[in-house]
Amino acid sequence: MAYWLMKSEPDELSIEGLSRLGRTRWDGVRNYQARNFLRAMSLGDEFCFYHSSCPQPGIAGLGRIVVAAYPDPTALDPHSPYFDAKASAEKNPWSAVEVEHVRTFAQVLGLGLLKQQAALEEMPLVHKGSRLSVMPVTAAQWQAICALAR
Repeated sequence: MAYWLMKSEPDELSIEGLSRLGRTRWDGVRNYQARNFLRAMSLGDEFCFYHSSCPQPGIAGLGRIVVAAYPDPTALDPHSPYFDAKASAEKNPWSAVEVEHVRTFAQVLGLGLLKQQAALEEMPLVHKGSRLSVMPVTAAQWQAICALAR
């Protein structure tokens, strides 16, 4: 099993929203490196759900991959903010995955707190300029995050 960090603006999808839905599609990723990480995900992989572009950015909970990557249908929908006029049913460069809620943390693990953790110093998230919406997390980093959430 691999571990990941996936970012979402809470207005779009929050950990609370995922908890209410139980399961949903994670789509709209329009960065090739982040897309490649989506494609590397396997059924059962777990991820840290990170709230971004909000008053309190940070890890808000955990989720799990329940359907591996498939072509992102939002790329073909002209009414979607993620529409890609260059995409077609035959050649869709974008991917989506299905995710489910695992756990909502009692409090968000803020970016400031994450940056203070020696165990997370190599994590791309804590480095200035790291803007990827999907990134891998090592097993040691995963354990450190779970320990912080306890």
